[in-house]
Amino acid sequence: MEANTRSTGRLPAAFLTPGSSSFMDFLAEHQPELLPGNRQLPAIQGAIEAPHGTTIVAVTFPGGVVLAGDRRATMGNVIAQRDIEKVFPADEYSAVGIAGTAGIAVEMVKLFQLELEHFEKVEGTQLSLEGKANRLSTMIRSNLGMAMQGLAVVPLFAGYDLDREKGRIFSYDVTGGRSEEHGYAATGSGSIFARGSMKKLYREDLSEEEATTLVVQALYDAADDDSATGGPDVARRIYPIVTVITEDGFRRLTEDEASEIARSVLQRRLEQPDGPRAALL
Repeated sequence: MEANTRSTGRLPAAFLTPGSSSFMDFLAEHQPELLPGNRQLPAIQGAIEAPHGTTIVAVTFPGGVVLAGDRRATMGNVIAQRDIEKVFPADEYSAVGIAGTAGIAVEMVKLFQLELEHFEKVEGTQLSLEGKANRLSTMIRSNLGMAMQGLAVVPLFAGYDLDREKGRIFSYDVTGGRSEEHGYAATGSGSIFARGSMKKLYREDLSEEEATTLVVQALYDAADDDSATGGPDVARRIYPIVTVITEDGFRRLTEDEASEIARSVLQRRLEQPDGPRAALL
């Protein structure tokens, strides 16, 4: 088949008439070795040292959802990268934030983007937000063998549901188990601190501006107690990635917008190092 393809300069017929709307199924049928979960790892002894992404947070507000992440990647006790990007658009109305083994996570996100694009081209319509969340669950489950060897990926998925006209958040475990989160969610090494911060600051009537400020506050609190989470780095101009998804689609805050929020939070922290205080009752 390869020789015939080279001589004619055309793709095989199977590549031009896919029988499934799933790109993963198509890849599994023709070149299964390219799927992340099918990679063969060499025999090793001891722990695998690979860069890991850390803290991702998400918050819903009446007009949509905010998904944000810090910029630090760690490798053991070492900072592997200070400006890694952990939040990516999945399609026009959804996004993924990655935590876990960075290399495999980024590869999985790219495959997920192709999966959604492939479905839309074959079927002529977008998957529902629920369908997108289920597809990502399947992809995470296919990586279980890698996860059992220490190369886990635990993303946070968020998007605007055009049918329900609201933002929604989905979290996952390493087996692909999916849970819908209500109001706010966090994943990664600093998630316990970020979730505690959001629990005290979250309200159902947040504006978009308040929601973006809240996620930066939560990431700051995570960085304050988790060494693997990076806070705003004013000297290097490295700020959290903050994205907003509404009925108008996906939008990433510009560096100026993100820096303005981060600098405002930092300025207030000079007066209140532990952050805003919630009322007792």
